[in-house]
Amino acid sequence: MSLFKNIFGSSDEETTNSKLDWKPLTDLGQLDEIVDLSNEKPVAIFKHSTRCSISRMALKQFENEFDLQDKIAIYFLDLLNYREISNEIANRFNVMHQSPQILLIKNGKAIYHDSHSDIEAAILKNYL
Repeated sequence: MSLFKNIFGSSDEETTNSKLDWKPLTDLGQLDEIVDLSNEKPVAIFKHSTRCSISRMALKQFENEFDLQDKIAIYFLDLLNYREISNEIANRFNVMHQSPQILLIKNGKAIYHDSHSDIEAAILKNYL
């Protein structure tokens, strides 16, 4: 294992060690899938930087609080490896890029987004 991986970890480790069933967001085409799925149930996208301790803390807090697995589909975006997807999310859903960031998509539109320490899983219940 490399020195940087030891220090910063990796997105694979973070999603594998999670109690949540994250769907990795790794392809631009998945954004169409997310829009379609959001017509059936809300979809959350968590944008995460694997090199940022603030992002890691926000992710862990979100994972510890999230209890809507059956009501909201959740996607995980590794910003360092898929920055073009993050850029398209900003364009498509008309939100400024931030990291870490949570977006909630419903009926094809971003109905909620927040970043950094303002990310709280409990807030998502208000949008169901």
